[in-house]
Amino acid sequence: MKPANATLTGVLLMASGAMIAPGIDVFAKLVPHEIPVAQVTAARFIMQSSILLPIAAFMAVLHLPNRQEVVLHLLRATLIMVATGLFFTALRSMPIADAIAVFFVEPFILALLGAVILKETVGPRRIIACLIGFVGALFVIRPSFANTGAVALLPLGTAACFAVYMILTRQMAQKMHPLAMQSYTAIAAVVLSVPVLCFADGSNIAGLDPAWPSAFAVQMMIGVGIMATLAHLLIGFAMAKAPASTLAPLQYLEIVTATIFGIALFSDVPTPTTLLGVAIIISSGLYILARERQSSTEADLN
Repeated sequence: MKPANATLTGVLLMASGAMIAPGIDVFAKLVPHEIPVAQVTAARFIMQSSILLPIAAFMAVLHLPNRQEVVLHLLRATLIMVATGLFFTALRSMPIADAIAVFFVEPFILALLGAVILKETVGPRRIIACLIGFVGALFVIRPSFANTGAVALLPLGTAACFAVYMILTRQMAQKMHPLAMQSYTAIAAVVLSVPVLCFADGSNIAGLDPAWPSAFAVQMMIGVGIMATLAHLLIGFAMAKAPASTLAPLQYLEIVTATIFGIALFSDVPTPTTLLGVAIIISSGLYILARERQSSTEADLN
């Protein structure tokens, strides 16, 4: 059992991280459209690696990765880069809160993949909750799809990539410090993304061909990297202080903060249909978390 004060600290850190996380998307949405998404994504990981690596070195949690770990870091980096690229592309047309709400089908995908890949037990009630959650996502996607077309589906791709990313994270976190893992994955993302940008330079390939950024664009991309690093640090340290089952529901604060940012900065007022979909997604997600907590308790008692 974790001490009560440690759990409270974890809850406060997690709540702070969840409320800061939509700031990543605000800065990404403010980046001028002439800057391709791949360049914004690369900037995020350049900033993350430059901040996280010195911190991890100072905390003496780094080690020389072996060949298998290098492959896993490259795989995680590919998944998080694709997830980020899809999401940033969606943000150029969708309200932030809508995109985040659709992304939150990720726990449902993760639960189903956990049953298939990790052979975790997922009962019929959790499967039904997952399906209901997907229905909620359709309520959010429908008005966005009418306005933006297939772009509204991109956060689903982000959720799928991130779910696989989280499965790898679960397996790797048992053998290395989370901060070291995030640092190495950020470096791997830089190693993968920079050559792509160099190769695409002058190609006129949409989303890949880099452009010389204005001072404002540079500031916004730096903002993306700083907010991403800060949010991940807060969430990472929260996980070290409190049980994941206690912290997981706080992730839904992201939708609340994103809605506030969307209204204040972009005049994106959610429609009643969108709010209904968000309510369904959150309710289904909380039910799944409650079932997982109950299953964990029963397993501990046995």
